[in-house]
Amino acid sequence: MRQAKSWTRVLVVMTLLFPTVIHGAEIAQKIRIGLPSLALTYMPFYVAQEKGFLKKVGLEAEYIQMNTGIQPQALVNGNINFFPSLSTGISAAVAGLPLVVVLNFYNITPWMLVTQKEINKPQDLLGKKVAVSGIRTTGHQLMTAWFKKFEINEKEVGFIMTGGTAGSFATLASGQVAGAVLTPPYDDKAVTKGFKKFMLIGDLLDIPTSGLIASRAEVTNNRDRVQKTIAALFEAIAWIRANRPDTAKMIADKFNITPTEANGTYETLLGMFNKDGRLPAKVARGYLDLLRQERPLPTDLDPQKFVDFSMLPGGR
Repeated sequence: MRQAKSWTRVLVVMTLLFPTVIHGAEIAQKIRIGLPSLALTYMPFYVAQEKGFLKKVGLEAEYIQMNTGIQPQALVNGNINFFPSLSTGISAAVAGLPLVVVLNFYNITPWMLVTQKEINKPQDLLGKKVAVSGIRTTGHQLMTAWFKKFEINEKEVGFIMTGGTAGSFATLASGQVAGAVLTPPYDDKAVTKGFKKFMLIGDLLDIPTSGLIASRAEVTNNRDRVQKTIAALFEAIAWIRANRPDTAKMIADKFNITPTEANGTYETLLGMFNKDGRLPAKVARGYLDLLRQERPLPTDLDPQKFVDFSMLPGGR
């Protein structure tokens, strides 16, 4: 009896002094993240899972392949806890869904229009089809801006919605389209198959790319879980920065590309990351301006309404 009391006292002291040790023995919290397809911009998610950073913070993650278009409602319904497309999340939030950006990975995204070799000028796409992930996705919006830049009636060019970048690459490789909007390493993979990088289009618009979208209910009711997810993704990014050979190998294995291509893709990825996980106000405002072309929005709509960076390291 005396020994049992002694162990109880020890446990109480351990709980007070080393709470993380005790918590580590708890059952891991389960989260579900919707990802539309394999893509370089989701590398922090892959690394967080495969290198154990999610497990380290007490999370057990399941990645669900899910078309971008249905992710916002799936999040609100509680079918998933997070998804990565910031543009999709903000667009849905503007439409009234209770969603919020809690993390942004990148400053830029090198979206590339990749075409068949016989496409030599923009007008050569007239009467043909271009593959994009989906309607109102980043690739679709960038192509719309590209058509305007070159005074092309987009109705004279058909779109095929593929559900994700991997699907767009496959659609191009199978000869179903004359062009596709791709990100690395799919653009380089396409080049090795005889296609060409026609033009960089990622710099045409201010469009948020990848990070973490959560529901407001998740932020309110499971704030600790959101913070843990953010912490795991931050650690994944730090690992990517510090481990070039291993990251390049992971890229090569995941995307089935050569070591040389993987090293180039790694450099591209490294140049995309931002420093603090926040979405610049300029980009948020620019994206709202883009959405105004599709729907009526108040001119004084505050982009801060759709972001919450208080859970980032040093958030407040």
